Amino acid sequence: MRISFVFIIVISLLSSCSSFHVPFFGKKGDTFNKAMKSTDYDYKLRMAEKYYSKKDYNHAQQLYDDLFRVMKGTDHFEDIYYKYAYCAYYLKDYQNSENLFKGFVEAFPNSPKSEEMEFMRAFSYYKQSPKFELDQTNTTKAIGFLQAFIATHPGSEKAKEAQQYIDLGRSKLERKDFENAKLYYDLRATNISYLKAASLTFNSLMNSFPESEKSDEYKLYIIKSNYEYASLSTEDKKESRFQQVVTDCNDFMDRFPDSKLKKQVQGYLDLSKNSIKTYKNE
Repeated sequence: MRISFVFIIVISLLSSCSSFHVPFFGKKGDTFNKAMKSTDYDYKLRMAEKYYSKKDYNHAQQLYDDLFRVMKGTDHFEDIYYKYAYCAYYLKDYQNSENLFKGFVEAFPNSPKSEEMEFMRAFSYYKQSPKFELDQTNTTKAIGFLQAFIATHPGSEKAKEAQQYIDLGRSKLERKDFENAKLYYDLRATNISYLKAASLTFNSLMNSFPESEKSDEYKLYIIKSNYEYASLSTEDKKESRFQQVVTDCNDFMDRFPDSKLKKQVQGYLDLSKNSIKTYKNE
């Protein structure tokens, strides 16, 4: 009897909790719907500000979207535009946020917030930058906009941060170009022409990223590709192609005197010189 009584009390408490929460969520939904339908734009703005301050960017965005059209030209419009753009950014709609940040700068070029908006436009492109294996159009655009931001605002607090994202973007582009060049080298067993392609592509990679910490590695790939290409060439072309390897090796020694790869390069240099001697003695 006592157990049954306790069970009834527990069920009653659970039912009470359930009946308490249902109206709460219903009220929240009703409040948002009321704000959306309202033609009292001051009230709608207050509700948008409330949702934005609570980081409920989805509801805030919908209210700002309505306000954006009807409050253009008012004293509130700049702040609405600013927060509307950030709603898109915080919701990870970076394509839309890029357009809105751009539009803010165009609409309010003299605003104290325009510098911030220029940075956020570039950063929205950076946020759209995919993995290095994929198309890097947005990475390239982001680098361009970030460089323009630094040039336009060299004293900005965001300039250092912008440079960091430029460096990250360039590292991604470098990685993609490296993998493309290495693919040619990895395919060399299927066709000798891939060795020539590898040499040219690694050379292009070095020219595109002259300050890279991996320049000596790229140069070694050029040497290896050219050496194998010379070894597989017809007899009448071997001497001149081995001479190219010697030139590459000497260039490596001049440019990277402290490289850990010098021993490998010295090996290719010795092999190439010996091959040249052989052909000269024939």
